[in-house]
Amino acid sequence: MLGISIYPTKSSIEDTINYIDLASSLGYRRIFTSMLEVTKENKNEMIDTFTKVIHHAKDKGMYVSLDVNPRSFDVLGIDYFHLQLLEDMGASAIRLDANFDGMTESLISFGDTNLNIELNISSDTKIIENIISFKSNMRKLSGCHNFYPQRYTGLDFDFFIKCSKMYKDMGLKNAAFVNSQAANIGPHAYDEGLPTLEMHRDWDIVTQAKHLFATGLIDDVIIGNAFASEEELKALAKVNADQIEFNAIYEELTEYESDILFNHQHFNRGDINSYSIRSTFVKLEYKDKSIPAHLTPTELHRGDITIGNDSFGQYKGEVNIVKKDIPNNGGLKNVVGHISDEELFLIDYIKPWSKFKFNK
Repeated sequence: MLGISIYPTKSSIEDTINYIDLASSLGYRRIFTSMLEVTKENKNEMIDTFTKVIHHAKDKGMYVSLDVNPRSFDVLGIDYFHLQLLEDMGASAIRLDANFDGMTESLISFGDTNLNIELNISSDTKIIENIISFKSNMRKLSGCHNFYPQRYTGLDFDFFIKCSKMYKDMGLKNAAFVNSQAANIGPHAYDEGLPTLEMHRDWDIVTQAKHLFATGLIDDVIIGNAFASEEELKALAKVNADQIEFNAIYEELTEYESDILFNHQHFNRGDINSYSIRSTFVKLEYKDKSIPAHLTPTELHRGDITIGNDSFGQYKGEVNIVKKDIPNNGGLKNVVGHISDEELFLIDYIKPWSKFKFNK
């Protein structure tokens, strides 16, 4: 699922609603917003503003999570077992920016509202095991990473994987944030983007999302800052969350080569090797077709996409993505394209039996 973030007190209600409308029309189904900035002075105004925009989002079929912490609970005059105010505002879930003692989360999960609970999973603790040990209502629990406004403070990748896997192994869905390069609105006065992973801060939004989905540990990707550009929203909406669809630069393709690349479900063989990803099932359809040799360099390089030509016997029509530089002995493979430089790293996420496609 794809989502956006909104900060209704940092922009006009009209602009926020227009942003929600655009995102929902493109298939976005989730909204994150924060009430961490609520004060006694602005409480009534914030409740009124948030209620208007959240109910509009709910009318558009959006799932809305509210970021809260102990201080915001105190200011709003609510406690963890009486959350009707937040449900009346239209929230689908509360995200607990700070985890508690396990028993508290468990009791909230059996509360008298329909609110789900999102746990902060950007920390290497056993809190999730503790929460589950109190026999929590698992149907109401999920995980959501932090985002990091300050440059050089986002999560390291290995740490991100460790934390995400901990929650995924418990059967929970996980969410994480990507950073719009066009947006400049967040919940805080200072920010240099709002990604979960530090390495993503300056990446384009599509590559960030593809990376998160490729890990197999993230179910929902949310744009952390507002307002993402229409171009970013449209591009991100096309990302396939279920499998990697490689962006590539293609050579001049024959009719059969184009059909092989774009009109088939590719998957890597189970008996993998260090040199290439092999999509072999597709070749069966072309055993009686001619694939003439052309563009057959003597060396193949990482990221090259190849198709076996007529001289390759039973391997004619087989698709390879080169993982490691190798010779093209006998010119048996036509080079039909090259994975874009930005996505070369995604090659390493194709495991045995992994499904993948090529974007036209």
